[in-house]
Amino acid sequence: MAQDEPTIELLFFDGCPNHDRLLAHLRELLGRTVSPADVALVRISSDEEAAAQRFLGSPTMRVDGRDVEPGADERTDFGLTCRLYSTPHGLSGMPDDAWILAALSA
Repeated sequence: MAQDEPTIELLFFDGCPNHDRLLAHLRELLGRTVSPADVALVRISSDEEAAAQRFLGSPTMRVDGRDVEPGADERTDFGLTCRLYSTPHGLSGMPDDAWILAALSA
């Protein structure tokens, strides 16, 4: 990975399928330029780890350590849950494309 490329993390826990969908969608969204090796998959396996990692549910996507969802840094509802995003298009199990692209270009 080149030095100017962002660090992309996908945090998840076993039992919630949306992280697989998000990983596949990332490749499509970015013109297949993001390979699985470019995305750090971080498995969260306990409530303690969820709190330590500030894990808001599966999937959580971070770019350079920041959650892609606007306002997520203010939240404290960490835990092993399937995450729902309140996007401009309604509730979704994945973050809005505009948020992802904005985070990647920041």
